[in-house]
Amino acid sequence: MRVKRYIVDTMPDAMLKIRSELGADAVILSTKEMKIGGFLGMFQKKKIEVIAASEGNDKPAPKVNVPRPVVSSSPQVAVARQSVPEAYRRTSQMTSGSGVGATSNEELNAPLIPKKDESAVKKWEDTLRKSLEDEYQNPVQTTEHVSTVVDQSYRLKEEQLLSEIREMKNWIGQLAKQQKGDLELPKALDAIKNRMLEQEISAELVDNWIDKTYQKWIDSDKSISDDELERQVRQQLGSFLEDRIGEGIGENTRIVYIAGPTGVGKTTTIAKLAADQIFRVRKKVGFITADTYRISAVEQLRTYASILNVPLEVVQSPGDVQRAFQRLDDCDLILMDTAGRNYLNEIYVAELHSLLSPSEQSETYLVLSLTSKAQDMKKIAEHFSRYGLDKVIFTKLDETESVGPMFNLMNDYPVKLSYITNGQNVPDDLLLSNQNMLIDMIMGEFSS
Repeated sequence: MRVKRYIVDTMPDAMLKIRSELGADAVILSTKEMKIGGFLGMFQKKKIEVIAASEGNDKPAPKVNVPRPVVSSSPQVAVARQSVPEAYRRTSQMTSGSGVGATSNEELNAPLIPKKDESAVKKWEDTLRKSLEDEYQNPVQTTEHVSTVVDQSYRLKEEQLLSEIREMKNWIGQLAKQQKGDLELPKALDAIKNRMLEQEISAELVDNWIDKTYQKWIDSDKSISDDELERQVRQQLGSFLEDRIGEGIGENTRIVYIAGPTGVGKTTTIAKLAADQIFRVRKKVGFITADTYRISAVEQLRTYASILNVPLEVVQSPGDVQRAFQRLDDCDLILMDTAGRNYLNEIYVAELHSLLSPSEQSETYLVLSLTSKAQDMKKIAEHFSRYGLDKVIFTKLDETESVGPMFNLMNDYPVKLSYITNGQNVPDDLLLSNQNMLIDMIMGEFSS
């Protein structure tokens, strides 16, 4: 038995070489994708490694005198006949169904092909290649599993390549900025940029807003006034916030789920929301709490329920939640306090989601503290964004001078900012977000 290794671009190329060198009864032992060449793991070319074998008595088809690319192959080794998978056996049926006539076979069997018949050979090769491509695109059932594995491997490698390209693009962009040097910004625009960076807004966002304003300054032959520069920056901020601000609790919303990690002020925020809906909107409100991990949380919400004169239900399972909904059926709005857990762990997020029942009449709010680490907020938002997160509430504005994380989070995830809290007072210290308020915060003109 003869075994040979081929490195080719496509399977049709491999089939042509196998038939030419090992004969029509050759079998394919294995196929594997591989990468060759490149630089530092990038720009590598994808190839396919094919191991094929034929019985020793088979005579390979005579080689056609047509220039072919040189392909390296491994030395021939002896392999037991029973080790050849019968499922991969390729017969001459492919050529019989491909429309290749007897004349072509006679031309191939000829010991020497005259130069004048090279065009006929070329035509035969094209026909055979097309038939093999059709076969490869519609593989037999025995190779479906192998094809699936190859496809999955290809997708993973493709994603890795795209990631490397993105990294290189960012690296080239940074290198270009270094070569270009810092822009000579007008003093007013430079001051705005520095303030944005002090607010911990990502440099990518800041550069985007400042560069657009700077370009308008250049286009005006540097004649734009400082007030106009500020107005242009405000316009950039307004465009950014246009689709990223959510309204408060909807008029037709009946259930509001409040989720968030420990220590962000969920329970106090729920009391503020309830007071706002009771006194401003005149709705009848009910409480449900699933935060039974902390006795103090239940007692705190019970105290607020007593002050606001609203019913409270305590639940521990999805079944309890449905029964609580039935008992609060006469309420216009139900606010549900969920357990404060370490939502950096996605397992807890999935566990919480099993307790909720999102619907057209429900909203899910994620409560985050502006005093938390920006990276932690991003990871929590990423976990919740997979489970139908609607809006975000930021707390503890009064405890920080940095509002940049709000903008970074809205830029990185499809969430909408709804409320901001700036103190412990109930029912006060609850702000419904709007464009002007958020822009004033960035520009240093907001006063709580």
